[in-house]
Amino acid sequence: QEPLVESGGGLVQAGGSLRLSCAASGIIIRFFTMGWYRQAPGKQRELVAAITRAGATNYADSVKGRFTISRDIAKNTVYLQMNSLKPEDGAVYYCNAYSGVQDYWGQGTQVTVSS
Repeated sequence: QEPLVESGGGLVQAGGSLRLSCAASGIIIRFFTMGWYRQAPGKQRELVAAITRAGATNYADSVKGRFTISRDIAKNTVYLQMNSLKPEDGAVYYCNAYSGVQDYWGQGTQVTVSS
């Protein structure tokens, strides 16, 4: 079983919202820095948001004020709430778990934003 499974992607109109989920199994997210990355066609994968083991968060400048990363320790799940979506937010979104020793990636979920 894959350690990270993303869900929640889809097609949304510009200005709309989506919530992505990353369910972890076999690992405990509170021991990892959890991140959401995205990769658009022809572009490099980029960090969108991350939450550290201590719960501190950081965001790419392009999503500050619009996206929120959170985690539910009990459910072992990380979320990315995306509001005010723009066409340029369209990409495959990947969940990552990083501990400095272990590094896991999900399979990705597609987000498409129509103008």
